[in-house]
Amino acid sequence: MTTPNIDLDDLKVQLCAEVDRRAEVIVGVSRALHAHPELGFAETYAHEVLTGALVDEGLDVSRAAYGLDTAFAAEAGTSGPTVAVVCEYDALPGLGHACGHNVIAAAGLGAGLAAAALAEVAGGRVRILGTPAEEGGGGKVFMLDAGAFDGCDAAMMVHPAQADLTRIDAIAVRQVVATYTGAAAHAAAAPHEGRNALDAAVLGYVNVAALRQHIRDDERIHGVFTHGGDKPNIVPAMAASHWYIRARDMVALDALAARVEACLLAGAAASGCEVTLEWLEPAFANLVSNRPLEERYRDNAARLGRRVIDPVGDLRVTGSTDMGNVSHAVPTIHPMIAVSPPGVVIHTPEFAVHAGGEGGDRAALDGAKALAMTVADLWCASGVLDEVRSAFADPSAS
Repeated sequence: MTTPNIDLDDLKVQLCAEVDRRAEVIVGVSRALHAHPELGFAETYAHEVLTGALVDEGLDVSRAAYGLDTAFAAEAGTSGPTVAVVCEYDALPGLGHACGHNVIAAAGLGAGLAAAALAEVAGGRVRILGTPAEEGGGGKVFMLDAGAFDGCDAAMMVHPAQADLTRIDAIAVRQVVATYTGAAAHAAAAPHEGRNALDAAVLGYVNVAALRQHIRDDERIHGVFTHGGDKPNIVPAMAASHWYIRARDMVALDALAARVEACLLAGAAASGCEVTLEWLEPAFANLVSNRPLEERYRDNAARLGRRVIDPVGDLRVTGSTDMGNVSHAVPTIHPMIAVSPPGVVIHTPEFAVHAGGEGGDRAALDGAKALAMTVADLWCASGVLDEVRSAFADPSAS
């Protein structure tokens, strides 16, 4: 049954009005974060701006929440289903907000504030979570382990893209840093005394490049050299590379990681060097998107004039996110909202321009409304929470 005395359509109209009432704040936050990009776990400006906006609304905010300096949490409502609305706000080195996390933060803030304003009336609870360092740092994983999502019936966020999509195709990922150690020598006077760590790193890279011919279509391996020596006439005594390894799920990821490890070790063996592999934690799990919750988001976005489709062809966004770990603990959605025209993809300078422009402004407001209305469905729509729970228990059945 719908919550007594609550008209769901009217509640959604009110939630959208609450977002509109805060439009200047929401867009202002998005623009401010875009103008001040910060890397993961160092998002002090974003943390201050977002928590300040929550405090201005009268919410009790936990700063430096769950043991992370730039995380935060706020709640509203005293009974009913609890929905976590997630904000991200870290940027990319050299590219700023080319992933549009300024929009994610603003949309999450707007949805959270609108839901908080009507939580008591609607008989639900909302938890607004600020989650740092999505770009490889894994803030959500640490927060999940610390209890940030305990008691939540669902979790949701919206991510900018070149199209409106029901979900990101988020696969599992691990990172490894390979540090090669050789022996320095004068490259002209006594090359025979040296053991070239850069050669070891290059051979490891070549091995991985060959491996790429023989992996699945849903697997990815990519790496960069982070150190290659200091001067051409000195045989490099140290070299390093940093790798991302991705696969469809954690089981496949472990198997692929073992193959990559063999490639990197072989580079050291062939060149007479040593290598240390540092597997960076946490690993990101694949994202399991909750189908009934996706459908509710799709319907709510349609009320705003957005046609949300399933990922297809060139509009498919493949990547990895720490929201994947959350999706294995709580029913979760991670829809994509159009910020740029088709063909302008995330993690490019061109996309960063759109994320900080009118497309980003519209997405922040529409994303806030669509998320807030989806929160309302979980709170009040007949049977929706049961459908969401059933799909979470058995994703293959939805």
